[in-house]
Amino acid sequence: MRKERDAIGEHTLKRRRCIIIAITLAVLLVFALIGTLTLGAVKLSIVEIGRIIAGKCSGSPHLYAGIPQGVVAVIWELRLPRIISGMLCGAGLAVSGVIFQAILQNQLADPYTLGISTGAAFGASLAIVVSVHTGMVLWVPFFALAFASLTLALVLLIAVQGGGIEKGSLIMAGIIVSAVLSAGISFMKMVSGENVGAIVFWLMGSLSAKTWADAALLVGIIPPAGIAAAFFSAHLNILALGSRDAQALGVQVKPTRLLYLFLASGIIAACVSVCGIIGFVGLIVPHLLRMSCTADNRLLIPLSALAGGLLLGIADTGARLLGTGEIPVGVITTLIGGPFFIFIFIKRRKL
Repeated sequence: MRKERDAIGEHTLKRRRCIIIAITLAVLLVFALIGTLTLGAVKLSIVEIGRIIAGKCSGSPHLYAGIPQGVVAVIWELRLPRIISGMLCGAGLAVSGVIFQAILQNQLADPYTLGISTGAAFGASLAIVVSVHTGMVLWVPFFALAFASLTLALVLLIAVQGGGIEKGSLIMAGIIVSAVLSAGISFMKMVSGENVGAIVFWLMGSLSAKTWADAALLVGIIPPAGIAAAFFSAHLNILALGSRDAQALGVQVKPTRLLYLFLASGIIAACVSVCGIIGFVGLIVPHLLRMSCTADNRLLIPLSALAGGLLLGIADTGARLLGTGEIPVGVITTLIGGPFFIFIFIKRRKL
C-alpha cells in the first residue's frame, strides 16, 4: 500500500514538473516570437511592431500610420512569416521525432529514418531543375510534399511485401528507398551545372524568403496532425512496448501504426517541403525531454512541440544575424546538435 502511494506521489510530482516546464516553454516561445521580430537591420520597438501586426490583422492601416511602408513590409512580409514558419517547423520536427522513436522503438530514430525527407528533397530538387532549364515557375513545396507522399506509399508497399509493417521492415524499406532517391538527387546536382547552388542551399535547410503561403501550408498540416497525435498518445505509449504487448492490451497494432505513420510523415513532409533538410531537432528535443522530464508520450508530444519551436526559432534568428550573408539554419542545428548529442550520449553510457 505504501509503495502504491509513493508511486502515485512520484507520478503526480513528475506531472506537475512537466506542467511547469510546459508553461515556461510557452512563455519563452512568446517572448522569442516578439523578441526576434525586433532583431535585424531594421530596428523597431515592440510597440511599433504591435501596431503593425494589429493594423494588418484588423485591416486598419491607421494603426501603423507614420511607420514607413518599407519597414511595415519588412515586419509583415519578411520577418513574421519566416519566424512563424520556423517555429511551426521546429514543433513539427520534434513531434514527428517522438512518434518515430515510439513506433520504431528506438530513441535514436529521427524524422528522416524512413526516407520521407529524402523523397521531399528529391521532389524539391526536381522542381528546381525543371524551373531552371525550362523557365517554368514551379512551386517547390508542392513538389516536395507530393514526392514525400509517394515515398511513404512506396516504403509501405515494400515493407508489406517484405513481411508487414513491423519496425524492421519499415527501416529496411526506408533505407532502400532513401538510397535510390539520394542517387537521383546527386544526378540532378550533376546536370544542374552552374545552378547547383540553388539545390545545395535548399538541401542544407533554410527559412529565408518564406511567405505567408508557406506559413499557411504549415498551419494547415502541423497543428491538426500534432493535436491528433496528442489525442491518441495513450495508444502510442502502449505501441512503444512492442506489437505483442500492445495487442495483448487491446490496441489494434496495424491501424494505430498506420495512423501514426501518416501523421508523422505528413508533418515531416510539410516541414521539409517548406524549410528543406533541418537535422537533429527531431532527434535531440524528444531525447532530452525524455531523459530530463518524462517518457509519457501524452506529455512528451506537447512538450516537444514547444521546445522544438523555441529551438528552431532561436537557431534561425542566429542564422539571420550571424555573418554578412544568410547561413542555412540546417547547418547551425547540425553544428550545435551533433556535438551536444554526442556529449549527452557518452555521459548517459557512463552513468
